Amino acid sequence: MFDTILIANRGEIACRVMETAQAMGVRCVAVYSDADTEAKHVQMSDTAVHIGGSAPGDSYLRGDAIIRAAQETGAQAIHPGYGFLSENPDFVEAVEAAGLVFIGPSAKAIRAMGLKDAAKALMVEAGVPVVPGYHGADQDDALLAAEADRIGYPVLIKAVAGGGGKGMRLVEEATGFQAALDSARSEAKTAFGNADVLVEKFVTKPRHIEVQVFGDGSRAVHLFERDCSLQRRHQKVIEEAPAPGMTDEMRAAMGRAAVTAAEAIGYAGAGTIEFIVDGSDGLRPDGFFFMEMNTRLQVEHPVTEAITGVDLVEWQLRVAAGEGLPLRQEELQVNGHAFEARLYAEDVPKGFLPATGTLTHLVFDERCRADSGVRAGDTISPFYDPMIAKVIVQGPTRDVALSRLRTALRRCEVAGTVTNLAFLGALAAHESFGAGEVDTGLIGRDIDALTVPPRVQPHHVALAGMAALDLLEPQSDAGFTLWHPLRRQVGLNWQDEDHFVHVQVLSPDHQLWQIGDEEIVARRVAGRWSVGGQPVPRVAKAGDRVTVFADYGISFTVIDPLARAAGGHGDGNLIEAPMPGLVRMIDAKVGQAVEKGVRLAILEAMKMEHSLLAARSGIVAEVLAAAGDQVEAGAALVRLEAAPDETPT
Repeated sequence: MFDTILIANRGEIACRVMETAQAMGVRCVAVYSDADTEAKHVQMSDTAVHIGGSAPGDSYLRGDAIIRAAQETGAQAIHPGYGFLSENPDFVEAVEAAGLVFIGPSAKAIRAMGLKDAAKALMVEAGVPVVPGYHGADQDDALLAAEADRIGYPVLIKAVAGGGGKGMRLVEEATGFQAALDSARSEAKTAFGNADVLVEKFVTKPRHIEVQVFGDGSRAVHLFERDCSLQRRHQKVIEEAPAPGMTDEMRAAMGRAAVTAAEAIGYAGAGTIEFIVDGSDGLRPDGFFFMEMNTRLQVEHPVTEAITGVDLVEWQLRVAAGEGLPLRQEELQVNGHAFEARLYAEDVPKGFLPATGTLTHLVFDERCRADSGVRAGDTISPFYDPMIAKVIVQGPTRDVALSRLRTALRRCEVAGTVTNLAFLGALAAHESFGAGEVDTGLIGRDIDALTVPPRVQPHHVALAGMAALDLLEPQSDAGFTLWHPLRRQVGLNWQDEDHFVHVQVLSPDHQLWQIGDEEIVARRVAGRWSVGGQPVPRVAKAGDRVTVFADYGISFTVIDPLARAAGGHGDGNLIEAPMPGLVRMIDAKVGQAVEKGVRLAILEAMKMEHSLLAARSGIVAEVLAAAGDQVEAGAALVRLEAAPDETPT
């Protein structure tokens, strides 16, 4: 076994690898960028090496700096985690040329599966079923359009070097093909440096079921399947293992196909064979098709660990150190059911835009497994994926595991940034999901119901007011005299809705709140408050923000009447950057007439492209940014003005 390894990654996966490696007695070296100087993975490591600037290209994608750090710290091997350089065959070869061990597959295996078109051709040769489509090298626009017509709409355009939904577009009919092709190519070029695409038939009721494989370079086993059908824009949201409705016959067929695929390329280490499954008539052994192979540890690997009892990172280290497969296929079995929910800093009302911010409070249910790369006090950076944590639960049955997931999500407490926690809670409570009726279109069909904002109740407002005025632990002289109670007032804002509330502090254990026309009594008995007759949830206060941990977190801003600027909330004339990012394109020109909904700019942030649309019709008065500009959140990009024939209102 290795004495020292370097983890060429950051965040959650770097922490995850360290936990197992250090438990095995292996010394761990972290690498970090300017933005990650105080990061959790740095603090967890035995030693850490600074490798460059905050942008990934200046740090975590610098293979030479990473290899040099490994050599200088005495590491014998490099674990790539996922993302960054984990599937870069040139990096693998450079690691081996430096006399180090790459904890993962060979460069040859990565190349064989790295391009989707070549991988599918290889799978056809190995007898693994694939989706009908065009996987050729000729990338002529007319040819691709003709192939789409031949395959039959709807079709899916996919980056050949892609993953994670980047460079992927669903096209329903021929009229939308060219625009979707241009967009997919642009995003693929940005994310992977390769604009080539393939075109495939889109399965109308698809399920995304993948099989975990593990090889030692000659033999491979599978550790059963995961269902990753709950996706939003091709990004996985909640994963589970095993797949609901899976039959023994189907599992055996998919397992054989996955092992065949792995052994066909002499695979070593952890990998995942992803299949698209036709779920229109149940799960059938002839209804699954190879989609791609991820030649690394997957984000969702914990659900496999939960149902098999296998530590996949331990297996990675042991096999990379020269051991054979720790278990034979017949020694592996499924025990119970597991779920993983991905908790992100995302602004759901704004279309799930990635968010930033400092985590002022972060607590997980102690009965769940929470894999996280951040702690309270850490900042969600605009330079990297905005994941906060993976919430993982296991139970003897799917129903029990799902109940535990719902509880774990309700008990998550996050303050300091917006998150997708309420969305995850709604999804976990979705009737069809609860029944195991899943497909990749479920979220898209029910997105409105899944994103309904919580309704703020008067007792939530009163509790926020108690925290804002420091009345949760009032002193004996806080707010009243020997003669009569004194009144206090506080203003609270929630989602642009103001609440100006009043309180009479009658005693240290008794308060009377006026919330609009409603009177709310707060009492403390045996050290515990009840407000409006309801036991109070936990609450956190940081600066002018108060978060009540009910309905997955309700965040109020304490209004400072002296600082509040006069006037309205904008007229839609100013197009601003919703997050920090790179201006990829400006479509607007001064003097141009535009209609509401027309794209005015493209902002690239966190490896995704975001179209910024006109909020109203008008004339472009000013273009305030140019392609290539790096801008902060709120930066003005384009200003509109009313058309000459419009009457201002």
